[in-house]
Amino acid sequence: MSALKTIARRTFLIGSAAIAGGVAFGAYAYKRDPENPLLAGLADGEAAITPYVRIDADGITLITPRADSGQGVYSVQAAMIAEELDVELAQVRVDPGPPSVAYYNTAFSDEGAPFPSTDDSAVAEGARTVIDVLMKFLGVQVTGGSTTVPDGYEKLRVAGAVARETIKAAAAAKTGVAVGDLKTEGGQVILPDGTTIAYTELAAEAANIDPVQDVELRDPATWRLMGKPMQRHDIAAKSTGTLTYGIDQVVEGMVHASIKLNPAQGGDMVSFDATMAKTMPGVLEVLPVTGGVGVIATNTWYAIEGAKAVEVEWGPSPMPATMEEHWDTVAAAFDGEIDSRNRDDGDVGAALDGADAFEAEYRMPYLAHAPLEPIGAIVRVTNDRADVWTGTQIPRFTQGNVAGMTGLDREQVHIHAQYMGGSFGHRLEDEVVKQATEIALQMKGTPIKLTYSREEDMTHDFTRQISIARMSGAVKNGQIDAVDARVAMPSVLSSQMSRQGLSVPGPDVVIVTGMWEQPYAIPHHRVTGYRAADLAPLSSWRSVGASTNAFAYDCFLDELAHQAGVDPLEERIRLCNHDASRQALETVGEMSGWGRELPEGTGLGVGFSLSFGASVAEVVQVTNTDRGIRIDNVWVAAEVGRVIDPINFDNLVKGGVIWGLGHAINCEITYVDGIAEQSNFDWYQGMRMYQTPQIEVRGLENGSKIRGIGEPPVPPAAPALANAIFAATGQRIREMPFNKFIDFV
Repeated sequence: MSALKTIARRTFLIGSAAIAGGVAFGAYAYKRDPENPLLAGLADGEAAITPYVRIDADGITLITPRADSGQGVYSVQAAMIAEELDVELAQVRVDPGPPSVAYYNTAFSDEGAPFPSTDDSAVAEGARTVIDVLMKFLGVQVTGGSTTVPDGYEKLRVAGAVARETIKAAAAAKTGVAVGDLKTEGGQVILPDGTTIAYTELAAEAANIDPVQDVELRDPATWRLMGKPMQRHDIAAKSTGTLTYGIDQVVEGMVHASIKLNPAQGGDMVSFDATMAKTMPGVLEVLPVTGGVGVIATNTWYAIEGAKAVEVEWGPSPMPATMEEHWDTVAAAFDGEIDSRNRDDGDVGAALDGADAFEAEYRMPYLAHAPLEPIGAIVRVTNDRADVWTGTQIPRFTQGNVAGMTGLDREQVHIHAQYMGGSFGHRLEDEVVKQATEIALQMKGTPIKLTYSREEDMTHDFTRQISIARMSGAVKNGQIDAVDARVAMPSVLSSQMSRQGLSVPGPDVVIVTGMWEQPYAIPHHRVTGYRAADLAPLSSWRSVGASTNAFAYDCFLDELAHQAGVDPLEERIRLCNHDASRQALETVGEMSGWGRELPEGTGLGVGFSLSFGASVAEVVQVTNTDRGIRIDNVWVAAEVGRVIDPINFDNLVKGGVIWGLGHAINCEITYVDGIAEQSNFDWYQGMRMYQTPQIEVRGLENGSKIRGIGEPPVPPAAPALANAIFAATGQRIREMPFNKFIDFV
């Protein structure tokens, strides 16, 4: 077992306070404890101690502040606490808790530091700690970047251990039995004679003693929950259709609303005429909101139909009129200033000048998030408080925005986080909450349930970035010798942060993510990012910069290996200078039987990307049939340091592969006069059931740190498929979606 002082990279301080016949425990970092959010609104006789575990007469509640959009993070957070607390998952309730600086995200420091995730040096770790301090100072409570498990792995287990030991101390004080003679199991303290005392019976006593800070975390060899298959909290409800998502939420007295926005992104509303809409069944009111109108009705369908009937004069979009102009704008960035050059090894110029350089250009389109649940929110505003019910990955940003709009103090804005029916980054935006708040301010005291129609949701999404990569390289003596990667795209971070009233100083690391930090010791290796002018409004899309850059970078490595006449997997392994990544590549080769003899028309393609600190290698097998390409099998080796729940891990990896393949094959968003041409799933199809391959997953635990897995399986999928198509047909595809150039069955 590891003592707390030896396992924590950062120093933990345990704070305390008294809740309603009970006690709550948690872990804080650095010199000063943030205010405990569980203290708000306590009645006389109630008690609270820190933010993560609440125990009262009604039972045990585990606070799980990272948002659940279907990836199972409520359960995995609960498991990390429950493992040390000695309770079963079935015994506890989970609650996302209120927005609070206490729930700032520790793990964002790894992505924000100007060092590759493979760098564990003291200098790199010091930079990450500085960023972590900033995250705490700003109270950045955000779910994203596959950070839930890395963020909680230490702090949530510590919270459980502190709770366990404090409850044991309370039992010792109550019974006179020495703490060392007490055991815990199943939410009970066990005395030497076999007598048991439920945690709930000890909560009041625990509230009146100082939390036990000298705790030890259990050896993974003794884990009961973590590392073993678990039953997620939400599975039974989802399987029976009884889970309440945000779109299902009902608040007494609410009315329904929908919205009509300028279809030309960024354009204004000149005027509107609601005469016809007000005659529609169920329509109660039509009110202006920023960028359009909101229609209030007695149910959602009436609101959506009423919105269609509003006659509006729209202003033009500032975006280019054609997609050709969008691409031209991105291409023009290559002639502008360099945004970043995080990698410049060897002498790329000399290596390319003295060789028969090979060049290729790759293009990656806009993509929508398109979760099954359209965005929506319920907002109620009164003179002294505001309540928001919504699925959100940014509760503190949303709380602050509503406070600013209503003139209320932040503490008067209450965010009730809901389960989300998908996100993929969509719920990192809160425009729907702002619009619902605008309507609620005009109808004070009435809860407004604003639901976007599918068409409004799709056409007003903040999409994935459009991107062009221009690659040059050279081979020497049958090996890859030089790579010069240049990539241009508009700034995702600037676009996204601008909607929160923030700016992004310095380079946008997203532009080169998935290229500069790849673990290859190529002798001459340069990666340059160029920031294109703003075009469509952008947001983080599952795996963000790596979702586009990995396609270009990894396909180009494959092309260079072909130029050198070497095996593409063996060449990646030879070049790889990171042990855990090399093992992922070797493992996927073994899983797929790489190098075996294949039937004519069948090909294997390998893809690899290190993103969010996780090394993921994938091999795709395809067959070239007389009707088109059939994807037969996918093998995945994913290095995450520690697999917390093997079943959920397997599901997340397979879902990421399907997401990556489906979008590579079928999907893009195109604009004409600023209007998205794809407005529903019939124009934006992901991978179909009949196209879905068999997928085999292996989780590896060789890395130095624990990593998340929600996003890393996505980037390697597209290059692995493109490389497999080349192996089967001899055709190189350098632009997505692939169905522009080849048929799929």
